[in-house]
Amino acid sequence: MRSMVEAWAVALSLLLATPLTTSTAAAQDAPAAAAPPAALPNAPIPYNQIRPKAAPRRARPGTATTARPAGAAVAAAGATVPGAVPPRPVIAGAAPIVPGLPVGPAGARLAPGQPIPAVELEAYVDGVVRQIMADAHLPGAAVSVVQNGQVLLNKGYGFARLSPAKAVDANRTLFRIGSISKTFTWIALMKEVEAGRIRLNQPVNLYLPERVQVRDQGFEQPVRVINLMDHTAGFESRVLGQLFERDFERVRPLDLYLRQERPRRVRAPGAFASYSNYGAALAGQAAAYTSGKPFERLMEEQIFIPLGLRQTTFREPRPEKAGLPAPMPVALIDDVADGFAWDGGFRRQPYEFMGQIAPAGSASSSAGDMARYMLLLLGDGAWNGVTLYGPQAARAFRTPLRAAAPGVNGWAHGFATYQLPGGFQGYGHSGETLSFHANLVVVPGLNLGIFVATNGADGKNLAADLPSSVVRQFYARPSVFARPGSSELAARAEDFEGRYLTTRRAYAGLEAFVDRLRGTVGVHVTPDGKLVTSQRGVRKVWVPEGPVAQGRFISTLGDERLVFRMAEGRAASFQTAANSGRFERLSPWRSPVVLLVVSVLAAIAALATLAGVPLRTRRESRENQIQTRAGVLQNIQALLWLVGLGVFAAWAVKASVNRADVVYDWPGALPIIASACALVATALTVVTFVALPAVWRGGRRVDSWPAGRKLAFTATVLIYAAFAVLLGAWNALLPWSG
Repeated sequence: MRSMVEAWAVALSLLLATPLTTSTAAAQDAPAAAAPPAALPNAPIPYNQIRPKAAPRRARPGTATTARPAGAAVAAAGATVPGAVPPRPVIAGAAPIVPGLPVGPAGARLAPGQPIPAVELEAYVDGVVRQIMADAHLPGAAVSVVQNGQVLLNKGYGFARLSPAKAVDANRTLFRIGSISKTFTWIALMKEVEAGRIRLNQPVNLYLPERVQVRDQGFEQPVRVINLMDHTAGFESRVLGQLFERDFERVRPLDLYLRQERPRRVRAPGAFASYSNYGAALAGQAAAYTSGKPFERLMEEQIFIPLGLRQTTFREPRPEKAGLPAPMPVALIDDVADGFAWDGGFRRQPYEFMGQIAPAGSASSSAGDMARYMLLLLGDGAWNGVTLYGPQAARAFRTPLRAAAPGVNGWAHGFATYQLPGGFQGYGHSGETLSFHANLVVVPGLNLGIFVATNGADGKNLAADLPSSVVRQFYARPSVFARPGSSELAARAEDFEGRYLTTRRAYAGLEAFVDRLRGTVGVHVTPDGKLVTSQRGVRKVWVPEGPVAQGRFISTLGDERLVFRMAEGRAASFQTAANSGRFERLSPWRSPVVLLVVSVLAAIAALATLAGVPLRTRRESRENQIQTRAGVLQNIQALLWLVGLGVFAAWAVKASVNRADVVYDWPGALPIIASACALVATALTVVTFVALPAVWRGGRRVDSWPAGRKLAFTATVLIYAAFAVLLGAWNALLPWSG
């Protein structure tokens, strides 16, 4: 039994430290006929090569054009050229000076008007990508970089598949691009605005069929179209059991998904940004409804075909199914990259079906197609003779809808706006699924666009850091790291220290319980005046950027920012650079640490109760009728608490090993059993609490518990009661809710 206590403590700590991420009668639509791809600029650098043919060089292992034997798939992913020393990747520090590069003003390598030399760009990106692929165990990646209307780099690394081995081809391999899909949705929505069929400041319900309209849920102010575009609709965020599916039979039509998975509205619209996949799906449904076309066909006819994006689709590789859009064309299926996780070796992951929420994240694309797309964005909606949207929409995609603190991303009609090294402004979007990570950033001031994608579960750092690192390498003045701490911060440590909980979470049911365990961030201040944030094993260090009272912090090793909202001189919440939600300060009793301590006490009390049954003396066995029944209830309680804790511990360990299983199979049997045991034990706790006075009466009679046993019984009742109250407040006593 003691091992069960240890297992529960370890499991709860794992949850705190380890990452878990038309009606049926409608006629199917078929993929729109593909048009010949629009040709990319062929001067001065042709699309499919980095250097002129007159000066070829030997291909290097790891590129999309170099074949490798199947047996080398695992070992070679991300490997460097034998005998060569690649440039050291510089993601969060001063970039080394590359010989031969011109030096721009203020110490930057290039001035804003100077293009990046293609040779130097490829050398730098090769070094960064290969190093991170090796460190993070990533099987494959693809990168495209455009500037001044040209493609400077379009390259694949590693492998799209491992059995049999298939190298990444930047022009053909389809990566899941996750939430970058939303940028296509926002363009389609803005095209409906330009056509006069949608108005941004009107309630979104005007543009939705009645069955999927947003309910009031106690809020007087309606959700407007613009609230969807800057993620201020006020929806909770639910993921488990419905955002991804590994069985295509569980994929539902978009309108059915929106009706069945309608989230709670937890704050008034317009309060602040809290990222919502559901909101983006509503936007896609609105664009499809007002245009009169199924969403997938709308994307093809209005965006993909005009631009010649033949390797981009929202459709997924599955069999035909009545009521659903047509599946991915057969010609594309062989180009789909597999997703992988690493657990000592590459483990292929199941395909992540997202067709039920397609506008939010089901697109797949190649690096070559994303190069064309970035050229369109940099061209303000026009490229190669095709105009997708006008100048008003182009300005909207670059202009934040509300002011953000320096260093914090803004939301500009769906696109995220970024503050990049060197003071440059960019916009775009990142995207991730369980197995894929991608990022797209365009920088109008440099006429530069960067796209990166990888098919490894641990590829988040590569996708997140590569665009800013390229800008830093070539256009930012070198910085000196690490930044020193602040004595003022050390003196005001208590104003910031504590636990903070994200607003981007579920607010009810068992998912809310899990999100509260996983969604908290610990903040403490070191004696040398540095602020440290810790979440699920990720530790970041920050120092003040300006007066401490302003609550603005910058990373000690880079340009990432953290901004606290101060109230009466104390931190009330903070925002990260991603601006995907707020982290609100918790009172001490709402901290996961308190729950962990009380749960351990409850387990110890339960173990002591059951262990004492065979050890009680004859005198301790004498009892009146009420004490007899109370003792039986106490033993049942102890067993239920231990079973509940043990089952939840087993689930938590499983969740820490394979996050995908939790997302796909939620809630599953284990959380339901654990919650049911806790619920029954809580009910029995209420009974024993009411019986306490009767247990203590009769102490003068011969047949009665001694004072020591009464005290022990009372202690267990109080511990169980405290545990039950905490579990109730944490939404853990709702086995039917999921």
